[in-house]
Amino acid sequence: MRSFKLAAAAALAILAAACGKNTQIEGTLHETPDSQVIVKLLDVNRFQVLDTVKTDAKGHFSYSLDLKEAQPEFVYLYYGDRQIASLLLQKGDKVKVETDTLGVYSVEGSEESLKLQKVEQEYNSFMADVNQILARDFTPESQLSRRYVAYYRDRVAYVLGNSKSLTVVPVLFQQVNPTFLVFSQPTDGIMMQAICDSLKTVYPESRYVHALEKEAQRRLSAMEMNNRLKNADEVGYIDINLPGIDGKNIKLSEKLGKVTMLYFWQATTEQKMFNLDALVPIYEQFANKGFEVYAVSLDSDKAAWASAVRNQKLPWVNVCDTRGAQSPYVGAYGIGSLPMVWFIVDGNIDNDARVRNAAEIKEYLRRKL
Repeated sequence: MRSFKLAAAAALAILAAACGKNTQIEGTLHETPDSQVIVKLLDVNRFQVLDTVKTDAKGHFSYSLDLKEAQPEFVYLYYGDRQIASLLLQKGDKVKVETDTLGVYSVEGSEESLKLQKVEQEYNSFMADVNQILARDFTPESQLSRRYVAYYRDRVAYVLGNSKSLTVVPVLFQQVNPTFLVFSQPTDGIMMQAICDSLKTVYPESRYVHALEKEAQRRLSAMEMNNRLKNADEVGYIDINLPGIDGKNIKLSEKLGKVTMLYFWQATTEQKMFNLDALVPIYEQFANKGFEVYAVSLDSDKAAWASAVRNQKLPWVNVCDTRGAQSPYVGAYGIGSLPMVWFIVDGNIDNDARVRNAAEIKEYLRRKL
């Protein structure tokens, strides 16, 4: 009798624990019986694996989790390395998911998850169009620009029309490529802050709202800097003091040449190619005439940056700010995307300098040196 009571007590404890999970996912993964589904939580800018759930002989699976009131979470289902469903869940949601190994899925029981699905479908369609345009042998720049502008306007309309839905947060952080955001202008910070203020009335403790507020403040600081630059013929630069390869800080003010290119970048494949193919030859051509480069990496992975600098034998001043987008210099110099260049001539920012490629950098230096 005593063992029966203990077993019953244990069963009740397990049942109570299960009932304590206030949000449930009931799913079916088609065509893959007796397999596994990985459940991941978005922790602002990285994924956290919550659990691995086995499916039964018919592909059915269940998962429950505890969510706090007014703090929805982005939860993603994976089959191996492939994302097969995206969910935005609130406390008390009971959702049903039907999916396959390619990520073609349907969801019931969560309006926010349906919105998130539509947001991702429209983004994927936009990126497919961009990649198709870029894959052509000849791509008119205007065609790519028109597609981007149309998508940007559509996303602005979505954000403004859904200002109290957390689905706007991933929209505001969408990328065209690793160095160019859909919302790439400093002035987008005004809209971000307005949306953040609206979301805070509903989800004041949400980690995603807090992350959006930080980005909005960064954009507003960038806009302020841009306005200062536009409203003055000559503007003194803001000094930078960051560690180089050896860990010792190097001040921008101590490395100025007659013309100094302040170069913000990251050690991506594309930007490393620009270093070797374009910038190194330019530096070798103009360094003896008073040209200097002060290159600020915004890589959070300092080892990857240092490896790129060493392997490429970059001959100019190289420093790294591992704070990345949270660096105060991002706002101070109005950085909306990378790479970004400012020219300092005779101790002042040259507000008239407009360079978009290696040829325009060379032409600028010929005029100034």
